[in-house]
Amino acid sequence: MSDFIISEIKRDHILKLLCEGKREDGRGTADIRKIETIVGCIESADGSARVKLGKTEIIAGVKIVPGTPFGDSPDVGVLTTGAELIPMAHASFESGPPSETAIELARVVDRGIRESGMIDVSQLCIESGKEVWMCFIDMYALDYDGNLFDAANLAAVCALKNAIIPAEQYGKGKNRPLPVTCTPISITSVKIGNDLILDPNFDEEMISSARMTVTTDDNGNFRAMQKGGKGSITRDDLSLCLDRAVEKGKEIRKIIG
Repeated sequence: MSDFIISEIKRDHILKLLCEGKREDGRGTADIRKIETIVGCIESADGSARVKLGKTEIIAGVKIVPGTPFGDSPDVGVLTTGAELIPMAHASFESGPPSETAIELARVVDRGIRESGMIDVSQLCIESGKEVWMCFIDMYALDYDGNLFDAANLAAVCALKNAIIPAEQYGKGKNRPLPVTCTPISITSVKIGNDLILDPNFDEEMISSARMTVTTDDNGNFRAMQKGGKGSITRDDLSLCLDRAVEKGKEIRKIIG
């Protein structure tokens, strides 16, 4: 990602609003932006979803094919997650090999899905030691206005919940949905000065000192965490991030169904 600089005037404006418990778009510090989802939007994919979180928009596609299992897990299916940040989504994105941001994004989304056990990979075995279903999740940023992590999480989760194993296409029995066990939701907070705010937009991200992304499962259990930025997160900050992750996770599950 190219280096972007926020003007001092913009920075001071954001900080002044936060002192009053306000934000540029009228939200409070603990408010998330509007979520919009469209599933089944890619005909050629086995599962897909397009998600808008405010003005940030990501599309995710799932492809499921038979393949050889790993030697140390002969009875377990394979999950692979990738992300691409294309220049048309934002002027800060550059063409070429995956950036550090894209790699981190894919890893954070993958960890939330994997550690929550969202997909019961033990049910993706076709023939022990020989063949399993391999599930590839690809995410593409279409428009970027902050908080790629939560938007990408939502897109990937909705695409997986929408996905069908194309068994008939490969002569492996009848088509069936992926074995989904839960809906992992990530909630991202950033620290600006002494304030923690949820779901930052681009300008807020640019002036933040630290970021914390927390993923919970349906029961409110913590499944994954990722800290970013050079600033510190205090114990009280972390406690607030965890509480908000549980609370907002419940709200978002009701929205996406």
